[in-house]
Amino acid sequence: MPDFDRITQSPDKMGGKPCIRGMRVTVGMIVGQIGVGTSIDDLLVEYPYLEREDILQALRYAGAPSFA
Repeated sequence: MPDFDRITQSPDKMGGKPCIRGMRVTVGMIVGQIGVGTSIDDLLVEYPYLEREDILQALRYAGAPSFA
């Protein structure tokens, strides 16, 4: 199982959904944006507080067996 050190979950934040580094940006939001064709570079412009590795790790997390 990969280490997802940038993915956090807390019952009091975003309904317990997996988030990026404790922010109110969920893994599902990242995956959804990529799914509709938003590029990683566009996401980094739209959300300047995110880092490329945040997005890449969110995508890996979403593909991990335990997420589904």
